[in-house]
Amino acid sequence: MSTLTAPRPDTDRSPALGKVQYWFACFFAVGWTGVVCGGLGVQFLDWDYPCPLCMVQRMFMLLAALGAAYIVRRGMTGTITGRDYMTGWGLALVAVMCGGFASWRQTMLHILPGDKGYGAPVLGLHMYVWAWILFMASVVAIGIVMSFAHSTAAASVPTSGVYGTAGRIVLGFLALVIAVNLVAVFLLEGFHWFLPDDPDRYRFFYDAGILD
Repeated sequence: MSTLTAPRPDTDRSPALGKVQYWFACFFAVGWTGVVCGGLGVQFLDWDYPCPLCMVQRMFMLLAALGAAYIVRRGMTGTITGRDYMTGWGLALVAVMCGGFASWRQTMLHILPGDKGYGAPVLGLHMYVWAWILFMASVVAIGIVMSFAHSTAAASVPTSGVYGTAGRIVLGFLALVIAVNLVAVFLLEGFHWFLPDDPDRYRFFYDAGILD
């Protein structure tokens, strides 16, 4: 008596498009890391101190990047299973949904007419509004990627050449920005448990007696 066996998801993939998800994961991780870099640039170059909600949004941005970075890291081993893809995109999806709520919350705090908002606008919109747009766009992007996973998610990725180089660059860039962001938070918060709602200085330098 013969039995029907369902095709394994890791082998039933198009060889022509099989590496698309690996490259998209690289792009996704670098994209969100770059957005955090933009926030750091505004913070340090324009002296625009981020509030606690701004920092929460940055954390979710980095968590979204880490979800995609998980896929990149697994790809650098040469093999990516369906579980690896779902784990990475699942983590990223949770991060962008939570980040979207945080940015929506900050937008609603400044929605009333006459409210100038927090911080200086960038290209006509405040940074938390841009964050909400990008978070929601990422939800759509992840949904599209997962919908076509049967033809874009390869079970194997070359470990050498441009694939390995791209993976190392992505992970190194993300690690560097996470470290810089941690330092930025510490300088703002100083030796305190919480950030003030409207920070106006780097409290570490005052707590340490470097500035009066």
